[in-house]
Amino acid sequence: MRQFILKLRIILLSDVLYLILFLASLIYVFIFLNNYEVKSIYNENDYIFYLKINEIKIDGDKVNISFSNNIIGNMYFKTKEDKESFNFQIGDKVKVQGILKEPNNNTIPNTFNYKEYLNHKGIKYIINIESIALIEKNKNIFYKIKNSIISRISSINNNEYLYAFILGKSSYIDSEVYNNYRINGVTHLFALSGLHVSMFSSFLLLILIKLKVKEIPSFIIVSLFLIFYSFIASFTPSILRAIIFFILSSINTIYYFYIKPKNILYLTFIILVLINPNYVYNSGFLLSFTITYFILLFNENYKVNNKLLSILIISIISLLSSLPIIINMSYEVNIIGFLNNLIFIPLVSYIVFPLSLICVIFPFLSSVLNYLTNIMEIISKYSSNILNLTIIISKISIIEIIVYYILLILIIKQNKKVIILFITISIYLYLKPSFNKNNYVYYLDVGQGDSSLIIINNKNILIDTGGIVSYKTNEEWNKRNKEYSLMKDSIILFFKSIGMSKIDYLIITHGDYDHMGESINLINNFKVDTVILNCGNYNYLEKELIKVLKSKNIKYYSCIKELSIDKNKLYFLQTKEYDNENDNSNVIYTRINNYKFVFMGDASVTTEKEILDNYNLPNIDVLKVGHHGSKTSSSKEFINKVNPKYGIISVGKNNRYGHPNKEVLDNLNNSKIYRTDEDGSIMFKIKNNKLQIKTCSP
Repeated sequence: MRQFILKLRIILLSDVLYLILFLASLIYVFIFLNNYEVKSIYNENDYIFYLKINEIKIDGDKVNISFSNNIIGNMYFKTKEDKESFNFQIGDKVKVQGILKEPNNNTIPNTFNYKEYLNHKGIKYIINIESIALIEKNKNIFYKIKNSIISRISSINNNEYLYAFILGKSSYIDSEVYNNYRINGVTHLFALSGLHVSMFSSFLLLILIKLKVKEIPSFIIVSLFLIFYSFIASFTPSILRAIIFFILSSINTIYYFYIKPKNILYLTFIILVLINPNYVYNSGFLLSFTITYFILLFNENYKVNNKLLSILIISIISLLSSLPIIINMSYEVNIIGFLNNLIFIPLVSYIVFPLSLICVIFPFLSSVLNYLTNIMEIISKYSSNILNLTIIISKISIIEIIVYYILLILIIKQNKKVIILFITISIYLYLKPSFNKNNYVYYLDVGQGDSSLIIINNKNILIDTGGIVSYKTNEEWNKRNKEYSLMKDSIILFFKSIGMSKIDYLIITHGDYDHMGESINLINNFKVDTVILNCGNYNYLEKELIKVLKSKNIKYYSCIKELSIDKNKLYFLQTKEYDNENDNSNVIYTRINNYKFVFMGDASVTTEKEILDNYNLPNIDVLKVGHHGSKTSSSKEFINKVNPKYGIISVGKNNRYGHPNKEVLDNLNNSKIYRTDEDGSIMFKIKNNKLQIKTCSP
């Protein structure tokens, strides 16, 4: 045995071995994912299901449930009594009735793809729960312990930080508060990882040393505890990474293998992707591995004794190493956010997190925790404004990411020659959109509404913002808008993904909510230089927008005839005043590289006739069809006259208005029709005077 261990030590000292195994694991992951297909034992015609509950999250009147057999479900409590009577727990076997549906892909480019997200979790279907009934109460002792811990956390007032620190569920933290943490670059402190494992293992080992337990039994006890803790935390990839790394490091120490920590991390990665190759799509997994790898690499090459300097250096390395991942998640980064770690790392590591653990045992201390987290939120709020130098960087390709990391590795390994190249690459990634000389027109899928983006010579013109109008009450709209904002969570994210840092011109075709409802959200969350309104009297929505424009000193104009964008012009064909918003719509004509585009807003047949009487518009290349394909627009006379090669209909899926109208579709029978409900967002790219079309289908 001794001879075997000696030979094994020699083999395990080779750095090349781990690199080869790591590259082999990447090849395996690539092959697996290219052949990966989510399968289910169910189909969409099934209605009754016998399942086991894996996870439960109650958020107000909504409950999200993760079931066995890779199904997730959601339901709404109709009454207060329904909510109070909901007493299901993790591990319970239930009978569920409901309708299965496949999730949709994102229909706005570079935004969150819910279908892909669920697929990588092995989930094919979502079930809209109509009823749920208990078949058998959970009897498993491990589930009972997990449920009791969750129940205890739930019973403590203001428990969102306990959910984050104990269970790794940072989604419980208020979205605005969490966004401030994100801007400050400290959200990694709320994800279960090495910090938590280090705390738990150190504390347990200290107790076992006091009890004079020998090394190997101590290691086994701590490892079993950590494995059980990962079960409590639902086996999140970041906590699994930390626990496997701890176990391998302990084996390395006990048997004196002298394996470098960096190589132990390679082994940890290999084990996890063999368990589940889809982990490579988990942002927590990627961030955990990448940041840990570069910190270990730095420690291998440098020695820093000063504690404060060490935190600062680790923060800078964490920022640089996580940069490509963060950019491809949010397309922006606070380049001085690492300074916040000087405050937050000690505060969370040595005070807030340990106190969170104590509060689970002694809930009466939760008031102290609340006081500290309130202070933390105040610091974060002000810091997100003061220490905020956020820059927008467009989506980074896989080749660019590989080059970036190779250069960063060489720099940490003290290869000073590549520093200038690294800086050059970093500047290039920031300036990349300015090198793009192509022109674009995007018709964004905003449901039953309108929003189009024109990019001419790197100038950005947004025509309308969309706006969700399907809510029956203001309360329902406010609740939904807090959970999800079409503008903040999708459209602005898309703008950032293509490197846009501002809107040069926001054109509002008219004052209907489905065309301008998200305009205030846009202006409050993104830079807008100039706003252009239509002719006619201002309605309530337009007046509210003007108040915001004045408060932010944003220029606005109405009823203009043309707009010059460098050598291009946008012509406003409708300047007559009517007695209704639709006919007062701005109708816009422009030529981009000799391709003719027309945007009709909600203009009706009346306006169409007026335009035909005043302008000669034959053979339009792309027509943004008026009023979502309503029968009040797109008369046969108008369509025959403008003769569009492509007709774009911005329309909501299964909308209550029956848009687009069959007669309108018949009128457009000589045009290639694209619909946002079927094709998602539609992109027209003009490159070398040739038109390229791409869709983002649901």
